[in-house]
Amino acid sequence: MPDTAPTSPALTNSEIVAAYREKTPGSAKLAEEARGLFPSGITHDGRHFWPYGPYITHADGPRKWDVDGNEYVDYFGGHGSHLLGHNHPALQKAIHEAQDKGTHFGANNPYEIRWGNLVRELVPSAERVRFTSSGTEATHMALRLARAHTGKTKMIRFLRHFHGWHDHMATGYHSHFDGTPTPGVLSGVAENVILLAPNDEAGLMKALADHDDVAAIFVEPTGSNFGMVPIRPEFLKTLRDAATEHGVVLIFDEVVTGFRVSPGGAQAHYGVIPDMTTLAKILSGTMPGGAVVGRKDILDLLDFEVAAEKGFEKIEHFGTYNANPVAAAAGTAMLETIRDTDACAKANAYAERLRAGLNDTIREARVPWAAYGTFSGAHIFTNPKGRAGVSPDSFDPSATPMDELAANAPCVGKLRIALLTHGVDFNGWPGGQTSAAHGDAELRDTLDAFAKALDLLKKEGEL
Repeated sequence: MPDTAPTSPALTNSEIVAAYREKTPGSAKLAEEARGLFPSGITHDGRHFWPYGPYITHADGPRKWDVDGNEYVDYFGGHGSHLLGHNHPALQKAIHEAQDKGTHFGANNPYEIRWGNLVRELVPSAERVRFTSSGTEATHMALRLARAHTGKTKMIRFLRHFHGWHDHMATGYHSHFDGTPTPGVLSGVAENVILLAPNDEAGLMKALADHDDVAAIFVEPTGSNFGMVPIRPEFLKTLRDAATEHGVVLIFDEVVTGFRVSPGGAQAHYGVIPDMTTLAKILSGTMPGGAVVGRKDILDLLDFEVAAEKGFEKIEHFGTYNANPVAAAAGTAMLETIRDTDACAKANAYAERLRAGLNDTIREARVPWAAYGTFSGAHIFTNPKGRAGVSPDSFDPSATPMDELAANAPCVGKLRIALLTHGVDFNGWPGGQTSAAHGDAELRDTLDAFAKALDLLKKEGEL
């Protein structure tokens, strides 16, 4: 079947692309079928990639394999949910034992009690827990709780911070940085969202002074995209103080950072406790799931008995798969392992070695780029404006404009293709998240692939 994928003039005649196509004919065939089935041939916007992404059949530890038998060191990690790597024995055992007893009872189950207790044990802000089926659902519920609790309507968010895809979170992430509504979003919804630059203390104070109807402040506590545009730790304390002063609910979106930065998330690491926290990914042990946790007086708005006693209308909340037994069992096994081992420290330490190794390779190749990041994340700044003097030794992400950190050099598409061809699957920004399963072999293979990719880019005149 002919490949009718959209073409990119800059890549069509590339030997890098030709080598990838030669290694992945099975993926090419499935991609062609998918294009007639799904919009753009994908089921998640993050998988949009020219000419096509690899189609994966199985994974284990820090690696995965595609339909053509190619092996990859994996830095997607289930979009960040696989802190322990793929197929961790404790998780697999818990999932299979729960699944063998039934996947859904339409009733309370014992697993959810153990799971909820672990969340409350680990997360400092978790006086009460409400499970959802995804991170998007969690941020949606957190916003509704904040509005009901405060009686106010507006929310403050920070540019490029991602909080799911529901209407209130649709502006200011990839586009519409002026706050205008994205397609399908009502203008009245967008008008109640105040977008600020990250780390902008003066802008925050002005927004709170100018608007007395702010219900909530949402923030990714390490910055957008797990620190690609980093948040200064002291700014989190500023947010905490300002929210308290103005009667605003401070919400940490720890869908990515929860149980990854540390067993208690970014809030435990930094010692800044929000009023509510949203969780997903690692929370549910690689299965679908999410949660809103926080102050009892706020989550009491979901409580039948408290509502009846105090005479207010409770917030309704359903969700067919909330705390289903398989997700609850997997989440319990995940959180017990994180609590009882050094998994977070291992993932963080590997990422530090990875960033250092990437920078050594960049220096050796004399490319004006830099690798950076914190905890178990790695990002590569590809110097999209071609600034002189950029190097691993001089680069400071906190002094670099946000739009440059979030942009890429034109060759990044080829970079990812070259890495895939040599057995490494990085995210397209480019960068990735590490796991406790990554080790010396993965580091060696990754750095070897990165060096080869830079060499190929040079040969094609991209660097």
